[in-house]
Amino acid sequence: MFRTIVILFLVTLIPGLELRASIPVGIFGGEWVSAGLPWPLVATICVIANILIGWGVFFLLNPMLNLFRRLPICERLIVRYLERARKKLKPQVEKYGFWGLALFIGIPLPLTGAYTGAAGAFTLGMNSRQFMLANVVGVLIAGIAVTSACLLIQAGIDLPFFHILIKE
Repeated sequence: MFRTIVILFLVTLIPGLELRASIPVGIFGGEWVSAGLPWPLVATICVIANILIGWGVFFLLNPMLNLFRRLPICERLIVRYLERARKKLKPQVEKYGFWGLALFIGIPLPLTGAYTGAAGAFTLGMNSRQFMLANVVGVLIAGIAVTSACLLIQAGIDLPFFHILIKE
């Protein structure tokens, strides 16, 4: 069981996937996880890991930028990523503030989530307290959405949007 928890935590660390991938891996099992774990345990592990990732990225961005400024190729890549995150997030934060960031983090789609939310909040100069709370709310939204979809699939409930998510 400890091995499975570590695997879930590591899958949650993957940028772009985060808990959107780790919750299904934990609930359904698969190649890395022999049997699925109880969904409350999976959701709790993955949500906590994802919240910690967002906070870590937000607080480590400034020291990382200072380090990467010494390597021109790294600086270009990081600046490009941060600028893209800022452009994606700025309209939502300007229009909806805290809730815009929380919803951006909570939408379970690729290139949204804690990593991009943290990078965007950092480049927009959002204060750390506001980001930390928006990150928690957003990750909880994503966790509930992904867990609900997994449980519906597991129960055999067939909804039209599942065909978009899962190719048979």
